[in-house]
Amino acid sequence: MIKRYEYIGDDVVADIRDRYGFDGDLAYYFALNKTHLVHKWHHYIPLYDRYFGRFRRKPVRMLEIGVKDGGSLQMWRRYLGPEAIIFGVDIDKKCAALNGLFAQVRIGSQNDAAFMASVIDEMGGVDIVLDDGSHQMDHIKASLEVLFPLMSEGGVYMIEDLHAAYWSGHGGGLDAPANFFNTVRRVIDDMHSPYHNSDTLEPALAGAVTGLHIHDSIVVIDKGRVSLPVHSKIV
Repeated sequence: MIKRYEYIGDDVVADIRDRYGFDGDLAYYFALNKTHLVHKWHHYIPLYDRYFGRFRRKPVRMLEIGVKDGGSLQMWRRYLGPEAIIFGVDIDKKCAALNGLFAQVRIGSQNDAAFMASVIDEMGGVDIVLDDGSHQMDHIKASLEVLFPLMSEGGVYMIEDLHAAYWSGHGGGLDAPANFFNTVRRVIDDMHSPYHNSDTLEPALAGAVTGLHIHDSIVVIDKGRVSLPVHSKIV
């Protein structure tokens, strides 16, 4: 059985570099973030850079679900730059004290469709969504169904800590119907709808998913314009 352990060493940057071959800015912003607690699996750092790097130093609009101690918002501010519009949402009212420090913070549940839509309206739209919220299966799906249609073309929707999909306490389990990876499988089927005659399974995402990426505990969904596939025979 594979087990995952908390890193005990002194050099987080070196561990990320040695394990994953990544030595970019984000590793330092993460490892040297001293004033506000940030808690991330080390393998997330190069994945963040892979999918969010093209948005740096631009007026990108990012929403992070889950604020907690504010360290992640601090990290994103340093990484994305001063032009970024960054919002965080959390159900814990204590997080309101972080509003305006590194980002705008709004208090409410990610399971509240009207609240989530109102935050996106206040942001003027959204290009990046990072779901690091409750990790409850029904909450993850509810947020996705509200936010993905509101996200800009070319946007990126990332859900992390999906090892929780295998935990009954989060509404998941290896064979549980609500396991979020079952939603992912339905999205894959919808992406391949030109090749079969089945009904749309995930209508909130249908016709707008241009890519789907699966990593350990992370799912990334690319939003864009989907065209009917064509092929050519060239002699």
